[in-house]
Amino acid sequence: MRNDRLFSGLVLVIIGTVFLLNSFNVIDFNWWNLFRLWPVFLVIGGVNLLLSNTKAIWATVVKVAVLLVGVGFLLFANTKNYNHSRPFWHFNFRDDDDDDNDTTYTDGDIKGNRNSTTYSEAFTPGTQFARLEIAGGGTTYKLEDATDSLFNAEAREHFGDYNLETTQEDSTTVVDFSMAKHDQHFNFGDGGMNKVVMSLNTAPIWDIVLKGGAAEIDFDLTKFKTRNITVNGGATSSKVKLGANVPVTTLSVNAGASEVEIWVPKDAGCDIDMRGGLTSKRFDDFTKVSGTHYVTAGFDAAPNKIYLKFRGGVSDFKVKRY
Repeated sequence: MRNDRLFSGLVLVIIGTVFLLNSFNVIDFNWWNLFRLWPVFLVIGGVNLLLSNTKAIWATVVKVAVLLVGVGFLLFANTKNYNHSRPFWHFNFRDDDDDDNDTTYTDGDIKGNRNSTTYSEAFTPGTQFARLEIAGGGTTYKLEDATDSLFNAEAREHFGDYNLETTQEDSTTVVDFSMAKHDQHFNFGDGGMNKVVMSLNTAPIWDIVLKGGAAEIDFDLTKFKTRNITVNGGATSSKVKLGANVPVTTLSVNAGASEVEIWVPKDAGCDIDMRGGLTSKRFDDFTKVSGTHYVTAGFDAAPNKIYLKFRGGVSDFKVKRY
């Protein structure tokens, strides 16, 4: 057997084994390691390229050893809470307690400092429907608290400028909280990701749309009436806890690569439609209807229904009930 075929076959076997072990909960693979530790692929590819014309047995041993060490590093390295102090692309927010230059901005303002900034839009009594549109990569987004305002955000920026604008579309108030288009890019340094902590008013029925190249999302929506939630991104790590405060809630995740954990209440019926390339899944207390379709028991009779739609290239989907 040619060495290049052996190497390629070994890569496929390892990838398949990782997916199987993760699917059966033998291991808990952190899919964000694929993006945090991307230089590992450069090392593996570089060694394979350098030794591609060497037929000696030692060259094959070296290539296989580098592959195994690299894959082991991706599997077992714990980068979830790693914090860089040197320039490097990472997905962790470095806290800074210097709030001397904190500034408050309201609808339509753009700021340029790198400290904490407050964005706020007042609530108009009688507002029944609202849509929050979020755009910007390289950011950690957290949403869990209620506010007397319609929308409030505390943003700590390491790069890029946000803008808050509010418009009216028929009966829906649209809150656009977006990073300037020229600033929506990956961050390879400058202290890490931006961090935004948001809060919403509990009175309106909300639609939420998030667009970002790479983002970490932590949404606790149990207090809010959420109708449609859409997450679009190249690479996302999403944790969303849903409530059952409206008859029908739909959550859609569309990403090139994603790590998704969704919590749904046990007193709501839940329907999952999952499609993607290389995906692993863990759906607690769901019945498989078809290859891509799963439901909870008694779904049709449930007074509140939650629809989950997952689309991803290299993805890990988990749905848990509470």
